[in-house]
Amino acid sequence: MEPLTVAMAAIARPTFDVPLAQSVADEAAARLERSGLCVVGTRTSLIMDADGAAQMQDALRSLECDLLILLQASFADSSMAAALAEMAAARRIPVLLWAAPEARTGGRLRLNSLCGVNLAGHALTLRRIPYDYVLAPPDDPAALTKIITLARAGRALRTLNGAVIGLVGEHPTGFDTCAYDADDLQALFGVRVERIALNEVLQESAAAPAAERERFVARVAAAANLHALDATAVRGTAGVYVALRRRVEAGGLSGVAVRCWPEFFTELGCAACGAMSVLSDERCPASCEADVNGTVTSLLLQALSGEPAFIADLVSIEASGDSGVLWHCGLAPVSMADPEAEVLGAIHSNRKLPLLFEFPLKPGRVTLARLHRRPVETSGAGASDVARKSYSYALVIGGGEMLRAEKSFSGTSGVIRFDRPATEVFDAIMRIGLEHHVSLTYGDHREALRHAARAAGVPVVELT
Repeated sequence: MEPLTVAMAAIARPTFDVPLAQSVADEAAARLERSGLCVVGTRTSLIMDADGAAQMQDALRSLECDLLILLQASFADSSMAAALAEMAAARRIPVLLWAAPEARTGGRLRLNSLCGVNLAGHALTLRRIPYDYVLAPPDDPAALTKIITLARAGRALRTLNGAVIGLVGEHPTGFDTCAYDADDLQALFGVRVERIALNEVLQESAAAPAAERERFVARVAAAANLHALDATAVRGTAGVYVALRRRVEAGGLSGVAVRCWPEFFTELGCAACGAMSVLSDERCPASCEADVNGTVTSLLLQALSGEPAFIADLVSIEASGDSGVLWHCGLAPVSMADPEAEVLGAIHSNRKLPLLFEFPLKPGRVTLARLHRRPVETSGAGASDVARKSYSYALVIGGGEMLRAEKSFSGTSGVIRFDRPATEVFDAIMRIGLEHHVSLTYGDHREALRHAARAAGVPVVELT
């Protein structure tokens, strides 16, 4: 993975201590580079007027960076910071305001950096530009850790910006949890949804060449009982993989959301789940039931963790053991299997057709997330007007420890101990009316998720 890249603009005014401001900028850039970040932009050249800000704006138009750092090397009015932040916001680059603390010497205020970021913060707020800030010297370890986390969040948002999600068919009737709004996703993250006719994918799956089907079968042969499953249905799932993979490559898709039932069962005599599991392992997150927002959430988690993500249902809460079960019919990436357990090929629990995968999830820290669509009531101009419903979004974030346990149900499942009592987590889910799919990936990425949400202007709801 390429190193995280930050653009740094050191802002100052000649009426303050320019040599001291320059030394702060030099030290900040050096510390960032020593921490493993690639620093681009003006770096240590102080920006002290509109011309300097304009040059940095020109650079930002073409720079591929994960974070814009506006280092207030000394006091300055907000005009330069606002101009640079507006350019960053237009390119969906998160903004960090950095102020350097100043020693109380009893003499001249040499930098007045803190007041400078105060002005800048107000200006960005008026312009509805999200930002974060640090007040710390360049060598502060906590500040550097925060900057790296912010850059990780920016990299994840850069992954979403311009991403295309392939939507195969429509979500099933009554599954309002899988509804989406293409305009909202474009406005929030720069994600585009490409609609793909279900019947076309069914036809392409049925027509998949035998040689490509056999390559898929050989690839999943690690499933111990593959030979015992209906061979025609297994090769049907192989055809689904071939069709979806071709669509991904031809359309430059970053993920897919597929109407997985009933048509794949009724028209092709097989399950789509095994094909979607393999796609997710290939870093192309695939969500069933045409859950576009679920795929977007998984793509965000994958960008942060560098590992696969997938959607699951919460299907069990056990108060006595303080645990829950996250399950799906057989969609999980096989790389998430407990290495001490056997990976099996499976039939769908309801439709009785292969190919799915069956295993318990491996133990370890996990992060949960969901892009949550929720109604907002707005009233009309007159008292007699009927309230109109619109929608807003929140990023629901949680975490816990996946425990080593026997599989709870057929399919793929994991027993999780949340960071809050399991009954409280379920209560929170029901109180907010959370969608039935949550995305999960391994590792603790909650802080980066919070920063990503803030940079995208999306509020956070803490599940645990």
